[in-house]
Amino acid sequence: MPGSGRLSTVHDYLERFAAGKPTPEDWMYVHNFTDPDRPNAIALPAGRGSRLAQDMDELLRAVRREIPKVLESEDYERRQREIAAEIASKREVLVDELKSFAQAREFHAEVTPTGIATAPLVHGHPLTQEQFERLPPDQRDRIARGSRELQEESAIFVHHLHQLEKETVERLRDLEREVALFATGPLFQELRDAYADRPDVVAYLGEVQEDVLQHVDELGESEQPVLPFPFAVRRRDNFSRYRVNVLVDNGAGHGAPVVLERNPTYYNLLGRVEYRAAFGSMVTDFHEIKPGALHRANGGFLVLDMLDVLKHPFTWESLKRALRGREVRIENLGEEFSAIPSATLTPAPIPLDVKVVLIGSPLLYRLLLQLDEDFRKLFKVKAEFAPEMEWSDEHFAGYAAFVRRCVDEAGLCHFDRSAVARLIEHGARLREHQQKLSARLLEISDVVSEASFWAGKAARKTVRASDVDRAVAEREYRSDLVEERIRELIVAGTIVIDIDGERCGQVNGLSIVDLGDHSFGLPSRVTAQASLGRGNVLSIEREIELSGAIHSKGFLILSGYLAGKYAQAAPLALQATITFEQTYDEVDGDSASSTELYALLSSLSGLPLRQGIAVTGSVGQHGEIQAVGGVTRKIEGFFATCKARGLTGEQGVIVPRSNLANLMLRPEVVEAVRAGAFHVWAVQTVDEGIELLTGRPAGSPRADGTYPEGSVNAFVAARLGDYADRARTFASGDGGPAGDTAVLGRLGAAK
Repeated sequence: MPGSGRLSTVHDYLERFAAGKPTPEDWMYVHNFTDPDRPNAIALPAGRGSRLAQDMDELLRAVRREIPKVLESEDYERRQREIAAEIASKREVLVDELKSFAQAREFHAEVTPTGIATAPLVHGHPLTQEQFERLPPDQRDRIARGSRELQEESAIFVHHLHQLEKETVERLRDLEREVALFATGPLFQELRDAYADRPDVVAYLGEVQEDVLQHVDELGESEQPVLPFPFAVRRRDNFSRYRVNVLVDNGAGHGAPVVLERNPTYYNLLGRVEYRAAFGSMVTDFHEIKPGALHRANGGFLVLDMLDVLKHPFTWESLKRALRGREVRIENLGEEFSAIPSATLTPAPIPLDVKVVLIGSPLLYRLLLQLDEDFRKLFKVKAEFAPEMEWSDEHFAGYAAFVRRCVDEAGLCHFDRSAVARLIEHGARLREHQQKLSARLLEISDVVSEASFWAGKAARKTVRASDVDRAVAEREYRSDLVEERIRELIVAGTIVIDIDGERCGQVNGLSIVDLGDHSFGLPSRVTAQASLGRGNVLSIEREIELSGAIHSKGFLILSGYLAGKYAQAAPLALQATITFEQTYDEVDGDSASSTELYALLSSLSGLPLRQGIAVTGSVGQHGEIQAVGGVTRKIEGFFATCKARGLTGEQGVIVPRSNLANLMLRPEVVEAVRAGAFHVWAVQTVDEGIELLTGRPAGSPRADGTYPEGSVNAFVAARLGDYADRARTFASGDGGPAGDTAVLGRLGAAK
C-alpha cells in the first residue's frame, strides 16, 4: 500500500544491484543517405557515442577548412585550365570538321551560342531567299540535298559537343573529387582506424565521405538567416546531416542505469520526434529525435508507478508492445490518429533489454491479473510488501537507520535513544500489535520531521521522547475536530450514553469512525426489546437497509447462536428488535454482534447490565468471542468519554481475549488501568461477558439441559419457555386467566 516506503526501497535496492552490472551501450541516430526519412540507429560502448559525435564535429570542421584550401590552390587552378584548354581544343576540331563538311557541299556554317547557322554559297557568297528561288531547279535540288546532309552532320556535331561538355563537367568533378579526397582522405582514414572494431560506424563513415565528395560545392554555404528579419528562422547548415544525434549517453554512468519515471506519458516513455517552425510550416530531421524513459533505462531497470501508467492514454499498450517486441519504436501519436497522413520520420527501432518494475497496490495487481491477459506473461515476478515487520532487534535497528536517513536527508535534529524507542512504540501503535511494527514508513518520517521541529522550538539539538509525544499529539489534534465535537455532544447529553448505573436491555457498543487521516473510537448505545412472537430477531438497521453485508452476517450468526442454545426443546416464540440508538449512517462490521447479543440476553432475562462497561467483539454460533479490529482506538474512545464525564473506577471495556496482542494503549490509559480507575477485561465466550455485565453467573447446562437457578441462562431459558407456552396456548385458542397464572407461576419459580 502507499506510504510503505516501497518506491524508495525498490529504488535503493536496484541502485545497489545495478552498480555491479555492466554499463550498457550508447545509442545514436545518424542520417540515412539511402532513405533520409528513416534515420539509422548505431550503438557504441558507453562513452564512445559522445566521442563519435565530437569526432564527427571535428572532422567536419577540418573538411570545411581543408577543402577550400585545395580548391583555391594554384595547382588546382592550373589543372582546371589544362582541362579547359584540352576541351576547347577538341571543340575547335569539331567546329573545323563541321565547317569543312559544310564547305564541301557549298555551305557556310557558323556555331553560335544559340545554335548552328548555315547558308548556301554561290561563288563564295551566301544566297538570299530570292536568289535561291531564281536558281535552276537542278541547282536548287543539289543545294537542298546538301542542306539535308549538313543538318544530319550538325545533329552529330551537337551530340559530340554535348558529350564534350559532359566530359568537361565529369573531368572537373573528378578533379574536384580527387583534390577533395586528397585533402580529406587522411581525416576519414584516421576515424576509420579509430572505429575499426565497429563495422557499422566504418560503413557510415564511408557513406559520409562519399556524400561529402558529391557536395563539395556546398562548402561555401554557411548557416545564416534566410531573411533579414528578427523572426527569421535559421536553417541548418548543409553539413548538419553528417552530425550525430546522441540519443542515450551512458558515458558518465557506472553500472546499469536505474530510471524512475514519475510522469510516464506516452512520449516520456517511448520518446518522440520534435518539429521546428520554418516559414509557417513545421519541419524536422533526425536531430529532433528525443529519447524516452525506455531508451534511458535500456540495459538496466525502469521503475514505474502502475496507477500513473494507467492514467495516461496509450502508455500501457505501448509499453506492452515494446516489451513483447523487445524493441523501442519512436512513433508520434499525431501520425497514427491524424485524418490526413503527413510526412515525418520513421527512426529505426532500437533493441530493448530492460527490466521494468511496476509499483502498485494489491487491488490494482489483482485487477490486472484478472483483466489483462498480457500482464501475467510480461510481469512474472511478484514482490509483495508486508504492511508490518516483526518486533525484533533487527527491525529496531532498521527503524533507527531510517530515522538517521531522514535526519541526514532533511538536515533535522538527531534523535536520542529514548526518542527512537518512542518512535518504535508509535510504529507498533500504528499497526495495533504488540509484536509488530508498521511498515508504512511515510507516517514515521512525518513524525520524525515534526519531532525535530518541536525539539528546535525548545532550543534543543537532540530530539527526546517528549518531542515525539508532542509531535504525535499535535498531529492527532490537527485532525480530531470531528471527534471533539461528537464528544462534546455526548458530554452535553445530546447523544445519550450512560456510563454508570444499570439498565435492562441496553449496553454500550464501540465503533470506529475513520476520517481518512484520523480514526477514533466512539461509544454507541445498543438497545434490545423482546416480546412474544414467531421466532423473529430483527435488526432495525438491517430492515431499513442501513447495515452493511458484514453487519448482517454478524447479526444472523447471533440468531444462530440464540437458536442453537435455547431452542433445542421448544421453538423460539420470540419477537425481538435490536438497534443502535442515535446513529444515522450505515452500520457495518461484525464487531458489535456480541454487544447486540448481550442487550438481547438482558432484555430476555430481565437482568440489568452495567452501563459503565462498553463491549466489542464478534460472536460465533457456538458462543466464542472473536477478534475484531481497532480495539486500541475503541478502548481509548470510551476512556475519553468516561474521563470527560468523570471516572468512577467501575468503568471499562470488554474485548476478545484474542485481541490482547493488539492493545497499544496511550500511557494515560495504561496508568488509569494500573491505578484501578479504568478496566480492560478480556473474554473468550459470551458467558464470560454476560457475567461481567450482570454480576451474576452465566450458568452451565445440566445433564437434563436446564440451568442452575439464579443464573443468567436460567432466566433466559425461563422467559423463552414462557413464550413457547403462551404461543401454544394462543395456538389452541385457550388464552384465559388460567394460562396467565401458569406463566406467572413459572416465572416466579425461576426467580
